[in-house]
Amino acid sequence: MAPRDSVGTAKFDTEFVPGEFERDGTSGEAARATAPAAAAGDELREPEGTAAAGRAVPQSGTAQAWAALGGDPALLARATRERRPGLLPSALPVQELASAAVTACSLAAAEFSCVRARSALLPPVRVDDGAVAAAFRSDRLVRIDGRAPVTFAPLSRFWRTADGWVRTHANYPHHRARLLSALGMPDHGPAEDEAAAGRVATELAGRQARDVEEAVYGEGGVAVAARTPQEWAAHPQRAAVAPTPLVALSRLDGAPTLPLEGPPGPGGLRGLRVLDLTRVLAGPVATRTLALLGADVLRIDAPERPEFLDTHADTDLGKRSTLLDLSSRAGQAAFEELLVSAHVVVTGYRPGALDRFGLAPESLMDRRPGLVVGQLSAWGTTGPWQRRRGFDSLVQAATGIGFLEAAGAAGRTDAGAGTADLAPGALPTQALDHGTGYLLAAGLLRALTEQRTGAAGSRLVRLSLARTAHWLLHDLPADPGGAAREASGAGRPDPDDSPWLTTADSPLGRLRYALSPVGFGPADCAGPAATGSEDGEDTHDAARSPRDWARVTGQVGGDPAAWLS
Repeated sequence: MAPRDSVGTAKFDTEFVPGEFERDGTSGEAARATAPAAAAGDELREPEGTAAAGRAVPQSGTAQAWAALGGDPALLARATRERRPGLLPSALPVQELASAAVTACSLAAAEFSCVRARSALLPPVRVDDGAVAAAFRSDRLVRIDGRAPVTFAPLSRFWRTADGWVRTHANYPHHRARLLSALGMPDHGPAEDEAAAGRVATELAGRQARDVEEAVYGEGGVAVAARTPQEWAAHPQRAAVAPTPLVALSRLDGAPTLPLEGPPGPGGLRGLRVLDLTRVLAGPVATRTLALLGADVLRIDAPERPEFLDTHADTDLGKRSTLLDLSSRAGQAAFEELLVSAHVVVTGYRPGALDRFGLAPESLMDRRPGLVVGQLSAWGTTGPWQRRRGFDSLVQAATGIGFLEAAGAAGRTDAGAGTADLAPGALPTQALDHGTGYLLAAGLLRALTEQRTGAAGSRLVRLSLARTAHWLLHDLPADPGGAAREASGAGRPDPDDSPWLTTADSPLGRLRYALSPVGFGPADCAGPAATGSEDGEDTHDAARSPRDWARVTGQVGGDPAAWLS
């Protein structure tokens, strides 16, 4: 049996009193203000009466995340974790990050369900490392009619340069075209990219990595020079990101709280309307989680740039999908009609990139007072790189994670300048994306809770992949069960993900996908209501979350630009 442990220190019969923690002046913004210090090495003590009573232990990742969210630390006692060592082997505490983000999100969901249902007892939260590991690899585990997904295009990879390595991202057609243009190379179409890879390698081998970084960025593409941890430590963008909160949650005005109509339903979010303007992977993971909990989530993409089918199949579970041209009058009018009754808007583009469409947080809140806005970016909202495009793979390369993974695989204990001869590695999953996604969902849920238990007002929740990377690199405790990277070689069997996978018929075909690791409620009543009233509800629905989404993924852009009801 895998070991279970509590992530908190209070007794398990702790009652949840909605609003009590916010009113005592130590939660919300005040608690978040203390989170950086806690994340930097504050300690919790184990409960009195245990064998290790009085012995200081490092603060868990869950406690750090919950503090960053401004949550009541007493509620940590309602969460338990089923540990399964070695599922996400890495030189870094990836499993700790993953389980912490999911647990914090589950606690935030359970807390809001109490507020919505006016309940005084927080449902228990149980997080299983197996479910977490499968969900953090959901983009790789998804299948449409048995076909494995395409994760990276031929021109998205590490390349050797004259002085090191550069990481490119060319999955989207416009980024691919801009990369080739920046390199002065002909574009013969994506079908020829495997053959073109050799020519790209030859071209890049004669260039300096940071020259390539600047040239591709100047062309509107996406590439970064791979840096060692020491090089990133000296970078001005790291200096801008490091002092910022892991989760920045702020109140922008005193607008009345937007009401939620009807019963809360399983998960507590029925009636919540969410506009999703995000791209791979973190933003869609956040909104996919809100959909699991019962929210009506409408994904909006530009007609000329719809999401990839494989990514859509995985990250748009539970949502509906529509296409809107926000540069047209008709598209703007349709969006404004949706905004009139939205509760949450989530964006996942560079800061300022959507402002011309009226999607700046302040502009949205002016038109819809009381709104909660989630804003996700790669590099953060300050510093010289704040307006640059970025993806998980590039943030890993820039922050030194790639060389740390390479050093771990080679059995080396450092990742300094001497490791630059190694080909950079990567985390066993796009953990920055997935982890940031669950933290973003948690931040949105906590914002909704604070509106109803503390001070009213529109809320802004901001996260970045670079700040999550900083958390992974510097703040999280080592995971004793996180096997070294070299343990994941050819002799190591793949984990058995079957308990956390399911299949269903969908408009896309026979769909296999990973179940969500987020959940709360008694273990014997997980999933949709089986008994109760004629419509399948009972009075305890809000005290638990569904195990699966209420709807499978449909066609990209296959839904009207309208709310369900």
